[in-house]
Amino acid sequence: MTLATDAAAASFAALTHKLDYLDEADIRRVRDAYRFADEAHLGQFRASGEPYITHPIAVAGLCSDWKLDAQAIMAALMHDAMEDCGVTKIELIERFGAPTAELVDGLTKLDKLQFSTKEDSQAESFRKMLLAMARDVRVILIKLADRLHNMRTMDAMASHKRARIARETLDIYVPIAHRLGLNQTYRELQELSFQYINPWRYAVLAKAVKKTRGNRRDLVDRIRREVEQAFHDADMQVEAYGREKTIYSIYNKMIEKRLSFAQVSDIFGFRIVARELLDCYRALGVLHQLYKPLPGRFKDYIAIPKANGYQSLHTTLANPVGTAVEFQVRSQAMHAVAEKGIAAHWMYKEPEAANDSSPQQAAVWLQSLVDIQHETRDSAEFLEHLKIDLFPESVYVLTPKSRIVALPKGATPVDFAYAIHSGVGDRCVSAKVNGDPVALRTELRSGDVVEVITAPSAKPNPSWLNFVRTGRARSRIRHYLKNMEAEESLDLGEKLLVQSLRAEGLSLPPGDEESEGDAGALWQVLARWGGNRGRNELLIDIGLGRKIATMVAKRLAQLMAESGERPDALTLSLGRLADDSRSQGTVVIDGSEGATVQLARCCCPVPGDLISGYLGRGEGLVVHTQACGVGKRLFERDRERWIDVSWADDLTKLFDTVVTVLVANGKGVLAQVAAAIGSAETDITHIEMGDERLGETAELKLTLSLRDTDHLNEIIRALKRCPVVLNAERRCP
Repeated sequence: MTLATDAAAASFAALTHKLDYLDEADIRRVRDAYRFADEAHLGQFRASGEPYITHPIAVAGLCSDWKLDAQAIMAALMHDAMEDCGVTKIELIERFGAPTAELVDGLTKLDKLQFSTKEDSQAESFRKMLLAMARDVRVILIKLADRLHNMRTMDAMASHKRARIARETLDIYVPIAHRLGLNQTYRELQELSFQYINPWRYAVLAKAVKKTRGNRRDLVDRIRREVEQAFHDADMQVEAYGREKTIYSIYNKMIEKRLSFAQVSDIFGFRIVARELLDCYRALGVLHQLYKPLPGRFKDYIAIPKANGYQSLHTTLANPVGTAVEFQVRSQAMHAVAEKGIAAHWMYKEPEAANDSSPQQAAVWLQSLVDIQHETRDSAEFLEHLKIDLFPESVYVLTPKSRIVALPKGATPVDFAYAIHSGVGDRCVSAKVNGDPVALRTELRSGDVVEVITAPSAKPNPSWLNFVRTGRARSRIRHYLKNMEAEESLDLGEKLLVQSLRAEGLSLPPGDEESEGDAGALWQVLARWGGNRGRNELLIDIGLGRKIATMVAKRLAQLMAESGERPDALTLSLGRLADDSRSQGTVVIDGSEGATVQLARCCCPVPGDLISGYLGRGEGLVVHTQACGVGKRLFERDRERWIDVSWADDLTKLFDTVVTVLVANGKGVLAQVAAAIGSAETDITHIEMGDERLGETAELKLTLSLRDTDHLNEIIRALKRCPVVLNAERRCP
């Protein structure tokens, strides 16, 4: 037996001692998984020169510290087998069962796929990992153990690789460990990341902390003795011990509050672990009798737990020499959750832990990631949502029925609505906070009682994307807008193709590529010709201007002729001679078109203007006035992209245009102009003033909402009658 084999065998022997909580049958299954992994990794070595199998054994050891079950320990031992050794999922299912194989598959990276950037690759890997994690939270626990052991053993790597991996750990894995309440893992990953990203700063601070530790040892021992004596006198059994701030948290505090190391007062603190929940509040009373509490420095995370299930009482007291020291008070069950987070679900089986909300809260967060994953197909966008939702600072608000909802800092009533249910967010029209109506962009604060008012016909507003904070709300709004744009583009594309096909004397074939007979085959061939997956995708491309309707119509006419269909004289005459614009397929504008049809900003067309439509590449239909200079240049360059458009008889909204007004400067000028516009029954939606406001004249640029050109002429006449107005005319930017 070689030295390498001796090392591996010894490592597994150490692991076996940690598995005493499993029964004999489970230990045999774990040993079988070890042998399989050992064989799969035979001949592979880590950068340090150790046999590769030592890494899976170490990861399994970390998982056994959390008392994970046999399936998770087996998956930890084999977590790199599919990725590095060519082992298939089918092989794992046949030998170890589907649950273990699913865990291993969830941990496998996506090395075989090609991505355009490292960020895309990273985002896709996390998407798969998180999706598997949401089905089975053991996946993330194994993944975190894997990353923790890798961070502990990075010394053999090149410095640039260490810095990159440490940054990724700090950005992604540390927040996930925090969100799941894995505080020990969270703190160690933070420390190791900081050590590799800023080794010099870490070394300086570590030396300073070590020196401070020696200087304050007497004070810490004195406080511990006095606290233990106080609880003994009160006949309470608690565990009291000192704790030290991590070097990374000290560094963060120095940066955020612009402090020197000497000014950071709470490097040391104390933790009190009581038996039961009520003992925590009794212990708080004992501490407040012993030392004086500092005003405004008390937090009750027992009554209102953090989003990751963390519960404790935090209080800051003045110690015997007058400086501040923080105490954390919690029960034994709360301590298990605080240190192990969701892993305490496996570790701690007392009734209080069984009723704690940590696993349930984590499961809710994981499910929200699954929802985002289903609605978001862009990996970079998914990573953006992930980072938003991992933002550690939270506000806690209440529903009218007193249910507590945790949201990121800066969240709004729209975020709250989507946190309650997607349907509530989609139909949200207004909100009340503490009984008073508020704007939907209002930032919520802890303790607010939020009520959302909905309407059956309401829809998400694109402007919400400017202020929502949660990934769930952002992805849901974007998902709705993408679907709405697709539906509108589909309708517009069908109109344009019908119009172009009538010019060929033909009618649009019924059905789609799934239909039986000649029509289905025709759509299949046409979609393939256009590089589309089907009829709807082809029509959407036409509506968005990615394909020219006349070219598609000519190809379709050719295919129909090959199948024996001939132009119809009546249809041909409708296409060329009919007076009814609707029968020709001309696009009719009534104001309800949505995102697919835009009114050009260069000429601001309003009803009554002669207009034409330009099919921009990928931006839908843009409507210009026929006198527009920009439109004329586009026509000369791209004639085939222009189509006929007209105004509807019944309009559904007012239209914006710009009027410039030259006024004589003086007091009350703006009020007189506004009064003149108001007399013409219109609204000013935006106003700009020129830089010559201190001169004798000034130019105002007013954006007005109006019905049509007749209404516009009425407004200009009203302005010209105003004494302070020297000139008024329509002029768009």
